[in-house]
Amino acid sequence: MLEVVQAFDREHIVDLPTDDAATLERTLTVARARFEDRGGWLKAHQRMAVLHRLAELVVQRRETFATRIAREGGKPYTDALVETDRAIDGIRSAAELLRTRGGTEIPMGLTPASEGRRAWTILEPIGVVAAISAFNHPLNLIVHQVAPAIATGCPVIVKPATATPLCCFELVKLVQEAGMPEGWVQTLLPESRDLSSAFASDPRVAFLSFIGSGAVGWHLRANLAPGTRCALEHGGVAPVIIDRTADIDAIIEPLAKGGYYHAGQVCVSVQRIYVHEALKDAFVERFAERVSRLRVGDPQLAETEVGPLIKPSEAERVASWVEEAVSGGARSIGGGRLSDTTLAPAILIDPPKQAKVSHEEVFGPVTCIFGFTDLDGAIREANSLPFAFQSSIFTRDLAVALTAAERLDASAVMVNDHTAFRTDWMPFAGRRSSGYGVGGIPYTAGEMTAEKMIVFKL
Repeated sequence: MLEVVQAFDREHIVDLPTDDAATLERTLTVARARFEDRGGWLKAHQRMAVLHRLAELVVQRRETFATRIAREGGKPYTDALVETDRAIDGIRSAAELLRTRGGTEIPMGLTPASEGRRAWTILEPIGVVAAISAFNHPLNLIVHQVAPAIATGCPVIVKPATATPLCCFELVKLVQEAGMPEGWVQTLLPESRDLSSAFASDPRVAFLSFIGSGAVGWHLRANLAPGTRCALEHGGVAPVIIDRTADIDAIIEPLAKGGYYHAGQVCVSVQRIYVHEALKDAFVERFAERVSRLRVGDPQLAETEVGPLIKPSEAERVASWVEEAVSGGARSIGGGRLSDTTLAPAILIDPPKQAKVSHEEVFGPVTCIFGFTDLDGAIREANSLPFAFQSSIFTRDLAVALTAAERLDASAVMVNDHTAFRTDWMPFAGRRSSGYGVGGIPYTAGEMTAEKMIVFKL
């Protein structure tokens, strides 16, 4: 059995039965059978209808989902409502993809040998999808894996994070209520890590969608069956550059949100802030004042802005990283342990390069501030780690904006916005240690698609 508890106070919510090897075998057998029965594939209009009905069912349970997100995941209720709304929009976006997706014509007759032929491509589902998700967005991440699978016609088996399985199970229940035939969308709650690895590496899996730590993601990728494609979403140590022309009044609020949203438990959360020395003192003063006013506490309260970390061991880890940086010479503003699970937001000024907070993903309510005098030097520092996900530049100088946008090693560069900005229809992908493949509803649908060419000889 798996005990699910509230992230904030560790209060018991429910015990869930876990799945053994026999259950995994049955689940994979059913999924593969659905895919192999090509005559039983759902038509595009049927898949669209399921997705539209699913979106309406989630709308009807909006507050229920938000409360569940706050309880099991610790995300503040106000942000949990936003997550639910994003999930609803993501489901609708997946349905609308089917209006525009299609194959292409391949030119023939360009050589004597290709005369008298017509060729085109059609799009087919790639096969069984194994989806392994993370805790920090327990509804929307599941939607990002399940909705594209439904849209493309892939059978999908989704494994939620063990800390936050409830939103996943509820969503899959609603998928069935929306009219999805049995066996197309299934859940898996493995009783062991070895079973999770066996799930991902099974040769019946055509595509692995993984959201989680780099250590686990790269291990799973190395053990995939031949021919299995994958997309891995890991994390980053997101850098922000504040140019000397930046408007301090305009940047405080987005950076406070980007750094401390969901207690920093976001893969593109603002972590490293490089601010021009001409603005550094003023920025630190203003930023510290705003961060000190962030309301920290029970995520189920509407006024809470920063909730707990997912479990006490994570709070302990983040606190120890802060202590290490301070021992190495960093100046700390704020911070401190408020409970077993909850930390006060911390700002670290000039932590040493060898400190973990300077070169590893902290995944907690901590930001680091460094000064710089030369833009090229700041960009070099921003690019100095093996992580490359989203980054940002704040400036009122167009030349600086364009230079940074071109030279920052990132999959996306935000200009005058924080690094955690995301819409669910844009590409979302880490480079190098930060991931593999491309996420985002339409891009995930593309990853789950196989293109078949048909050549017709007249």
